[in-house]
Amino acid sequence: MGGGAGVTPGDLGVTLIRVQPRAKPSLAPHLRIRLLQSVNRVLARVYHDVQVSGATRLPRTGAAIVISNHISSLDPLLIQSVVDRPIAWMVAREYYEAPALKWLFEGIQAIPVSRDGRDSSALRAAFRTLEAGRVLGIFPEGRIQLRPPAILPFQSGVAMIAVRSGAPVIPVYQTGTTAGLSMVRAVLLPQFVRVRFGSPIDLKAQGFGGRDLTEAAQFLQSAVHQLQRQPTAGQ
Repeated sequence: MGGGAGVTPGDLGVTLIRVQPRAKPSLAPHLRIRLLQSVNRVLARVYHDVQVSGATRLPRTGAAIVISNHISSLDPLLIQSVVDRPIAWMVAREYYEAPALKWLFEGIQAIPVSRDGRDSSALRAAFRTLEAGRVLGIFPEGRIQLRPPAILPFQSGVAMIAVRSGAPVIPVYQTGTTAGLSMVRAVLLPQFVRVRFGSPIDLKAQGFGGRDLTEAAQFLQSAVHQLQRQPTAGQ
């Protein structure tokens, strides 16, 4: 052999193994959600004095939809703080994409929604969430109500999701947060929040179908109104 030129590892019966750099360890999604839940529970229950009037009525397992009136950008975190199961909230895309908040919404696996009402990707994500047996959170008013205690008309999309998925709907009414604050100001300003959960609603069992979505949305809104008229803890 004329020197070592042209000799490959294969000629010597040697197999080289490329060593890949070890990936940085990261928290699994469910562990990250649990960590955020723990931090949020301390912040909400201690600093913001969130209290629940009555039982939470959220099923232990299986798909479910939580609906609530919407008076603050802090609402998803306050409601999440009083239930054990993670809620995948549908949130306005402009909030989801905000650099200061995106890490949080990604951490809780929120679903960004465009306000133009033509967001098919968000709708598909909502159905995937329910098909996976998870809890979906929706604010059917479609935006924050700046003049509580009035409740804006519920959009029919929530009824469509409930009817097509067959998931029970748990109505929630909350009061006490300061309306119209940014997320940062809402977090920093102590709130005095009271939350009441209603009984699960099966729209199909109530006789609603795909052609009755407007009436079904009104039915769901009336359930939240009933909670609004009931006295809450601390009153």
